[in-house]
Amino acid sequence: MSQDSPLIECQQLSCTRDSRVLFGGINATLDGGDIVQIEGPNGTGKTTLLRALTGLFPDYDGAILWRGKDISQQKYEFLSHLLFIGHLPGIKKSLTPRENLRFLANLQGECSDAQIDAALAEVGLYGYEDMPGYQLSAGQNRRIALARLYVTNALVWVLDEPYTALDTQGIAKLEALFEQHAKQGGCVILTSHQAPKVAGLRRLSLLDYQISAQAPSVTLGDEGGYV
Repeated sequence: MSQDSPLIECQQLSCTRDSRVLFGGINATLDGGDIVQIEGPNGTGKTTLLRALTGLFPDYDGAILWRGKDISQQKYEFLSHLLFIGHLPGIKKSLTPRENLRFLANLQGECSDAQIDAALAEVGLYGYEDMPGYQLSAGQNRRIALARLYVTNALVWVLDEPYTALDTQGIAKLEALFEQHAKQGGCVILTSHQAPKVAGLRRLSLLDYQISAQAPSVTLGDEGGYV
């Protein structure tokens, strides 16, 4: 395993669901400093691709490498550097924001109460720390999950529709966090129905990898282009 290799590399990656090939032949590298938007209409396999990249959808063809080595051969090492937040917030509404975040943050290491409260304040939940989730709005529950981004040490963030239920201010703050993470050598991979307003955004369109078309071997380019 080489530290000089890209964080994640897809080699001829193809995924099938319900006997239908969603996409095929993806050759792409995702590295530190990248913010990558996975694009495509509903049904093209955006969430399936994210789940494959996180090891939650193992039934794919081709290979996914972590720093030059197949993720199946180094699952613990790979997952220890990964944070995945799905379309659903993945929290327990019977717990408070503080209790939820403490549990989620400790999945990847120790996190102090001060760090937890600071993260909740960053996402606008100051004053709501001890209120059960079922008394909060959908947007507030979503922000509990996103508060994990402020306490994680993961290099790779994989986010499925992270803007769901967020207002304009919340989206702007989240995008600033993406840019900060990328500048520090991290990688952000996300799906979104709106175009993120971040510097150096790269895009991977699944329409380019439909089985009816010849899938190109590409390196992701800036602002939607390929080089």
